[in-house]
Amino acid sequence: MKEILIVEDISQARAFLVDILGDVFPRASVSEAVDLRSAIHLCERSQFDLALVDLQLPDGDGYSVLRKLAQTQDRVISIVTTALGSDAAIVAALSAGADGYVLKSDPRDMIASHIRLIPQGQLPLSPAIARRVLGHFRATGPSVDSEPELTPREGEVLSLVGRGMRVSDVAAELGLAPSTISSHVKAIYRKLNISNRAEAAYQAARMGFLTDE
Repeated sequence: MKEILIVEDISQARAFLVDILGDVFPRASVSEAVDLRSAIHLCERSQFDLALVDLQLPDGDGYSVLRKLAQTQDRVISIVTTALGSDAAIVAALSAGADGYVLKSDPRDMIASHIRLIPQGQLPLSPAIARRVLGHFRATGPSVDSEPELTPREGEVLSLVGRGMRVSDVAAELGLAPSTISSHVKAIYRKLNISNRAEAAYQAARMGFLTDE
């Protein structure tokens, strides 16, 4: 990740994210926008690899930023970083083009771990958001349509990833190396034609890999 955009109006939250990015991507150039207007301006003048977008801005909302990023950026990965965790906010953000959704209340090391795995194609979804996604889709039950065939191990991995667990946590749970879990995740994403944890959570619920705990 060489060019990163942070869209956040609260100075303490911006500093928090800048500090994390400094640890994870020390050579990256980080641009900061404090409102919708400055975010739109940066989107029009620069190309970004990663954007961290808050949903509440003083002159608008982050959904507009997500849509602008989708329209103007060729390679950007857009991650929502917000305090909002409602169903409406999640659905609106994903519909606007978000690739992941992280709550700012998550522990620092969890957020850093999520961001560190983005270049490997593992897009972040906070555990609390994963539960909301599952709650929204679980009622539909397993699909009766023909499904791509997953191995038993891939089914286990999808079930755990779908609950919002990090690769390191899945590895510990299953007694496998993190690199092995990463390989399984890539295979699952390829078979299901998905690209982020929100989609993984939905597919896990839809395919019947999740049961009430």
